[in-house]
Amino acid sequence: MTVNHWVAGSSPARGASSKMPIYSKDNTDPYKLSRTRIENFCRCKKCFYLEEKLGISRPASFPFNLNNAVDELLKEEFDSFRGTDKNHPYIVENGLDAKPFDHPEIEDWRTRNKGIGFLDEDTNLYFYGLVDDVWINTKTDQLILVDYKATSKKGEVSLDAPWQISYKRQLEIYQWLFRKNGFDVQNIGYFVYCNGVKENVMFNNELKFNVKLLPYKGDDSWIDKTVKEIYKVLNSDDIPEPNPNCEYCRYVKKANL
Repeated sequence: MTVNHWVAGSSPARGASSKMPIYSKDNTDPYKLSRTRIENFCRCKKCFYLEEKLGISRPASFPFNLNNAVDELLKEEFDSFRGTDKNHPYIVENGLDAKPFDHPEIEDWRTRNKGIGFLDEDTNLYFYGLVDDVWINTKTDQLILVDYKATSKKGEVSLDAPWQISYKRQLEIYQWLFRKNGFDVQNIGYFVYCNGVKENVMFNNELKFNVKLLPYKGDDSWIDKTVKEIYKVLNSDDIPEPNPNCEYCRYVKKANL
């Protein structure tokens, strides 16, 4: 079995002149879809179709280098406690029965071009995601999926904004992938949310953060149905209608004077 290991979003476009594959119902190799591309489908089926079937990608976004730096530093911090008798202060201070999960594949699960994946044999679609962290419940031995987030805003961080549905879906997809790989996964996951402090502080060549652990009770029951919908769209010759809330489709419509 051959699985295409191209990473979504790494190229501005796909098609005949690109090395990035596009979907063909005649191809017997599994077609790989990242967690991000499942999210693209949830946001706008038309944009998803244009990218996966015609190689027309949305404009690339700018990299969030500071956010990525926070991610890497948090990974190093939690890794320093993984497999030891000590525990990370964030976990201890929040009174959680948890610790960083010590597993030989932890680095693969969060490494580009690897991740944790699952082949749906009914559709021949291979889904994968790159996790930030995995903890384990020390009482139940269930895995706890964890994602890091960084921002800088006044007030307390939360998961209440409508656009943060994408964060919730992200964690649910990770829970689904680990369950498909045979792991017992706790419904409650966590966001390690770092909020940059910018009031009443001197810069002094360093950023200070207030960090909160935000619990979220995931429900991945929507994903199996979405997999079938994705397969149906990919095998259709008709371009789906745009999502009326899709900013990309609205721009194209207004620009087509």
